[in-house]
Amino acid sequence: MSVVRNTSLFTARRGVAVTGMGCICAAGQSPADALDSLEQGRRYLAPPELLGARSLPFPFFAADESCFPGGRRRSARDTLVLADAVVRDALAQSGLPEESLGRAGIVLGTTAGSALHFLDSYAASRARSPCRTPDREDYFASNLALEQDIPTCGPRMTITNACTSGADAIGLALDMIRTGQCECVICGGADALSLVPHTGFARLMIYDSAPCRPFDRTREGLNLGEGAAALVLESMEHARRRNAAILGYILGYGSAADAYHFTAPHPEGRGLAASIRIALEQAGLHVTDMAFINAHGTATPENDKVEGRLLARLFPATPVWASKGGTGHTLGAAGALEAVLTLQALNRRRVPASPGFREPDPEIGLIPTRAVHTLHSSYALSTSLGFGGGNAALVLGRGEL
Repeated sequence: MSVVRNTSLFTARRGVAVTGMGCICAAGQSPADALDSLEQGRRYLAPPELLGARSLPFPFFAADESCFPGGRRRSARDTLVLADAVVRDALAQSGLPEESLGRAGIVLGTTAGSALHFLDSYAASRARSPCRTPDREDYFASNLALEQDIPTCGPRMTITNACTSGADAIGLALDMIRTGQCECVICGGADALSLVPHTGFARLMIYDSAPCRPFDRTREGLNLGEGAAALVLESMEHARRRNAAILGYILGYGSAADAYHFTAPHPEGRGLAASIRIALEQAGLHVTDMAFINAHGTATPENDKVEGRLLARLFPATPVWASKGGTGHTLGAAGALEAVLTLQALNRRRVPASPGFREPDPEIGLIPTRAVHTLHSSYALSTSLGFGGGNAALVLGRGEL
């Protein structure tokens, strides 16, 4: 992979500043708390009964009940609650002034949130009863950006692009700032637990009844998770003009489709390789500049094999972190959540061990982090893969803390 090398963060002029971050997942309710939990190897798996009598015997990573004022409803509203919380946290940290917020854009990703009403419709069809019309709550769960009660007149968009949705939302926000459409964009993703993906992944036989083990020889599948993450992005000029604290940089984004299979990745990871190449070229960086890679690493047999082989070939000396072993697969939130965790790790100058990994798989040839790694570079890569052959890659840079 040949790209133009440029190792100065500040000469990557097409990058944008991150001035606020928020996240909620099973590991914690803030970026710092979540990374603390992952560093300490904690894994908070909830019993399937949390999803009610129709759940299957597969555990998942659930956000703390305190995240849902008034109690969990197991409905579309849960996704909206998570999205609202992280957006407000990110905005509070950014200190974005009212006049700037009024012009900001909002781009949020989701997958399960856009499909929750399918369950009732499906149940009605099986019972041969009339199918209800999705109500306002279900509709707005698929339009997270529209539902945010933020006083802004900027563009609002919701991305529903399977499990790359969160990463794609960040990539679109990056493009909106680069092209001058906005000076500030709030972006990220959210997905709450739902019987739709819970039963769907079980029927695909890629759901593990034990804690998941990304890239491990004994892996049998994923554990679902729920969560949300949001970032406030600003143009460099806007952030410097108001003397904002810069938490990190989004330096490059790449997206490419495999056009191979509805659920399986291309055996050679062609779309992922193209996404990585595009992201590195945009950032003006080389593969050897990456301090680490936060891999998609779902612990499913095919995803880990394809992604692991590709990363081992392209980045033979770069540490690979598989964070989903401690958060579960948060679907439309995953790309945004992992971007936030990646920036948090860059700023701490260390990356944790990969939760759940024990035994190397000789068929993959990649061993993810088994202990804390001290970082000696300011840049990292985060990868996302999704059903339908979607692939996304983000290049991120350490902030000026």
